[in-house]
Amino acid sequence: MMERKYTMEEFLGIIRKLRGENGCPWDKVQTHESLIPCMLEEAYEAVDGIETLAKGGSSDNLCEELGDVLMQVVFHSQLAEEEGYFTLEDVVDGISKKMIHRHPHVFGKATEADWDWESLKKEEKGSQTPKEEIASVPQALPSLLRTSKILKKLDKYYEFGRDEEESLRVAESQIEALKTEQDDEKKEEQIGEALLQLCNYARLNHINSELLLEKTLKNHLKSYEIQ
Repeated sequence: MMERKYTMEEFLGIIRKLRGENGCPWDKVQTHESLIPCMLEEAYEAVDGIETLAKGGSSDNLCEELGDVLMQVVFHSQLAEEEGYFTLEDVVDGISKKMIHRHPHVFGKATEADWDWESLKKEEKGSQTPKEEIASVPQALPSLLRTSKILKKLDKYYEFGRDEEESLRVAESQIEALKTEQDDEKKEEQIGEALLQLCNYARLNHINSELLLEKTLKNHLKSYEIQ
């Protein structure tokens, strides 16, 4: 006989009980803000699970980590319901409508040739000035990922960073200046500018700086037999 599995509704009930009067002391005092480290950690651990699976490892870890990510979604939704903001049902309804709207070639009458993801996203967010759009890039993103996204928008609206040779030249000049610079603050500026320009060079060559640095670090760790 197969073991009975819990349903999504039952899981929501578990979270509500943890938050209830006779629930867990830790769960009862959590807030959206206090759970930020948990949300970030669980997302990164899920990525590790994906990479483990891609390398031929067990799928059990990914299954568990996706459960932890789901826990965060349900927990935040429960907090929001208690605060009178929205419910888990609202979250599901919102993402369902978004996916249908962003895929008219699947759920509507549009053809794939007519599909424009960016235009559909703009319809949802409403009219934004270039500055507002750039400022809306999440600040909690990892630095290299956020930098790449902002550089892409600066390129689009202000024609900044379109020349990959110029990015290399600036990066090289900053690195060269580091060799003789004595002032610590100046060194930080030079390193920062070099990093930004290299990130831009990677973007122009369709390379994800965040993933590239992680891959390079892992290769170095392997040389020390650290997995």
